[in-house]
Amino acid sequence: MQIDLSRYRVKLAETEAERAGAQRLRYRVFVEEMGAAATAEQRAARREWDAFDPFFDHLILLDEAADIADPLDRVVGVYRLMRDTAAAGGPGFYGAAEYDLAPILASGRRSVELGRSCVAPEHRGGPAMYLLWNGLAEYVLDRGIEILFGVASLPGTDPGPVAEALAFLHHFHLAPPELRVRARPAHFLAMDRLAREAVDPARALRLLPALIKAYLRAGGCVGEGAWVDHGFNTIDVCVVMDTGRMTERYRQYYARGRER
Repeated sequence: MQIDLSRYRVKLAETEAERAGAQRLRYRVFVEEMGAAATAEQRAARREWDAFDPFFDHLILLDEAADIADPLDRVVGVYRLMRDTAAAGGPGFYGAAEYDLAPILASGRRSVELGRSCVAPEHRGGPAMYLLWNGLAEYVLDRGIEILFGVASLPGTDPGPVAEALAFLHHFHLAPPELRVRARPAHFLAMDRLAREAVDPARALRLLPALIKAYLRAGGCVGEGAWVDHGFNTIDVCVVMDTGRMTERYRQYYARGRER
């Protein structure tokens, strides 16, 4: 099987149409596929947005080869990225509603919040996520970002089916104290639902979404406690990546991404 990479282009959204395309994809994935809540206005427009969107950079993956009737559907991958400077000059970080981010804010290091990452179903399993990560690499390296963080989701709000995955994250990938953000009390969910010795790491990994596994491979860790997000029908964990501690494999990967 051959994949034509030339059909794709990764860029930061520059126009209202490109931002609307990112919101259309988010609607398809988070509302139609995962069951997130949406307003009547969002359903009419088939777009998902919030008050934070104007303060984020929107990294998008465009499919330029497909015969698509609606140009908004040309966006087939998206990440939204908020730099610490944008958060300080605007509404703060989105994740602050779910997690106490004091350790990151107090570090004085350049940081960026990752969120709303998704790929259209028909483009999963191919190069889409790889290309988005190359775009993210360029973004991080050009801006001297030292800390990447953001909430990542497990489907559903019942912790039972993912108890072993949560316990695995807690026992094997808890962030060091200086970066250990903590879920806020309102929807706090303890992650140590099983004892360490009861966790089978291989089995637990199979329960984790691909994006969280990718963050772990890059040297990512998680904050204390999960957050139950009933609006998005998910259980969220806060992933933190210190670029200085990233595995050599992914430092090289990010450097290669910059060269492309």
